[in-house]
Amino acid sequence: MQKKKGVLGVLILLCLILFCAGMCCGRFQITFGELAAVLASRFIDIPVTWSQNVDNVVWAVRLPRLGGAFFVGASLALSGTVYQGIFQNPLVSPDLLGVSAGACVGASLAILNGWPGTVIQILALAGGLVAVALTNVIPHLFRNKSNLMLVLAGIIVSGFFTSAQGLLKYLADPDTQLALITFWTMGSLAKVSASDVLMIMPGMLVCMGILICLRWRINLLAIGEVEAHSLGVNITALRGICIVCATVLTASSICIAGSVGWIGLVIPHLGRLLVGSDNKRLVPVSIFLGASFLMLIDTFARNLSGTEVPLSILTGFIGAPAFLGLLLRQKREI
Repeated sequence: MQKKKGVLGVLILLCLILFCAGMCCGRFQITFGELAAVLASRFIDIPVTWSQNVDNVVWAVRLPRLGGAFFVGASLALSGTVYQGIFQNPLVSPDLLGVSAGACVGASLAILNGWPGTVIQILALAGGLVAVALTNVIPHLFRNKSNLMLVLAGIIVSGFFTSAQGLLKYLADPDTQLALITFWTMGSLAKVSASDVLMIMPGMLVCMGILICLRWRINLLAIGEVEAHSLGVNITALRGICIVCATVLTASSICIAGSVGWIGLVIPHLGRLLVGSDNKRLVPVSIFLGASFLMLIDTFARNLSGTEVPLSILTGFIGAPAFLGLLLRQKREI
C-alpha cells in the first residue's frame, strides 16, 4: 500500500523533469541555468544575463507548447480512465462516443472555408460536443439508456462523421487544404500559443476537479449498474456528469492539438499496472502519467528530424507495442 502511495509523488517528479528537459531541448539549446533564470525573472528582480532569443523561445514557444502537452495528455488519459470505469470495459477510449470524429469534421469545415486558427479550434470543440450530444439522443429514441445502447450509438455517430470527414477531404484543394486537414487530424502542438492554452485551461481544470471529486463513485459504477443502484447511486445522473466532463476534456484537447491516439487507451492500463483498479488512486495517477507521456512524445516530435513529426505517429509506434505487451502480461497472469 505504501509503495502505491509513492507512485503519485514519483510521477509528479517525473513531470517536472520532463518539463525541464522539454524546455531545454530543441534546435535552439537552452541550459538549465538559463531556463531557471528566465522563469525566475518574472517573479524576482535579477540581472539579465541571457539573450532576447532565449526569452522569446521560453515564453512564446516552449512554455505554451509544454503547457498544452501537459493538459492534453492529462485530459486524454483521465477521459480514458473514466470511460473505461463507467462502461466497465478496458478497451474503451475517449473517442468512443464520436467526439474525435465530430471534432475533425468541425476543424475540416473551418479549414475548407479558409478560416483562422481560432475558428478552427472553436469549430473543432463544437463538432466534438455536437457528436456526443447526438450519441446521447439515440438511446432516448429507442427508450434504452443502457451502456450497450450508448456504445452502439457512439459507433453510429462516429461512422457518420467519419464519412462526412471523407467527403470534406474529397472536396478540399489537394495542394493546400487537404494537407492542412491531414496534418491537423494526425495531431500536433506546433502552433499552440499561450492564448490557446489559457482558453482551454479553465474548462479543463473544472472538469478534472469534478472527476477527481467523483472518482470514488466511479468505483461504484465499475462494479455494475445493478449493484450501484442497490447502493443508492443515481446511475443516470452520475454517468451523465462523467460523460459530459470527459467529453469536454477530450474535445478541448482535440481543438488545440488535433487527434492524438492511444493515450486514452494505453495510459489507464499502465496506471492500473502501477496502482491497481481503484479509481481513487488510478484517476490522479492517470493524470500525471498521461501528462508525462505526451510531454515526452512532444519533445521527441520536435527533435527527431528536421521537420515536425505528427504526434499520432509517435504515440502509435509506442502505444501499440505497449498495449500488446500489456495484453501478453495479462494472458500470462491468467
